[in-house]
Amino acid sequence: MAIAGGRVLIVGGSSGVGFAVARLAAEAGAKVIIATSNAQRVSAAVERLPGAEGLVLDVRDAADVARAARAVGALDHLVYTAGDWGGFHSGALSEMDLDQARSRLEVRFWGALRVIQAVTPGMSPGGSITVTSGLLAHRPQKGNALATAGGGALEHLTRALAVDLAPLRVNCVCLGLIATEVVDAIMTAEMAQRWTARQPLPRAGDPAEAAETYVHLMRATYTTGQVLHVDGGGIVV
Repeated sequence: MAIAGGRVLIVGGSSGVGFAVARLAAEAGAKVIIATSNAQRVSAAVERLPGAEGLVLDVRDAADVARAARAVGALDHLVYTAGDWGGFHSGALSEMDLDQARSRLEVRFWGALRVIQAVTPGMSPGGSITVTSGLLAHRPQKGNALATAGGGALEHLTRALAVDLAPLRVNCVCLGLIATEVVDAIMTAEMAQRWTARQPLPRAGDPAEAAETYVHLMRATYTTGQVLHVDGGGIVV
């Protein structure tokens, strides 16, 4: 399905990779709707991207998701990049607060599922859904079991929904280290260098580079149930 003239909802689109996707889709002629839970960030993003629509949406609240889906109406593509940056670090299993651990999946996993459930009835049959996981799903690190589990759950959900929702296409982008505003705020250049040193491309990615893959998946009408890696080769080392 062509992007030009299509309606694209980007949940988590006010900054980082999500905003880069919004910009690239808009440049391709899409009618972009940027959604996030913070009204000020929605307004700022719309101001930065003239012609885009804004939507305040709390993906943790099923009633708010239903309201937003009604407000959006017909859609051609859904991109989900929202994440809870409260932190996924879980520490040792013996010290893990399981109630807190459950809440860490509210945005990244359950939020994605809520939004997909709410908007699919209004989506074009030839449209697409793209969710986002991370390299920790494939490269576990000590103390980060929850991030690995959450990313893996999203990737398996992708494959299952590609079957359940066909002919809608459902894919996932697995991101390595991307130099978003949030990452730049919590990680020094030295930390980023150590994180990526063994990769074939030993650097953090740019949000604009990651956005290319999301837009590709909107256009790739014979691609579904796939996980595409945008990680500088991190998956192979």
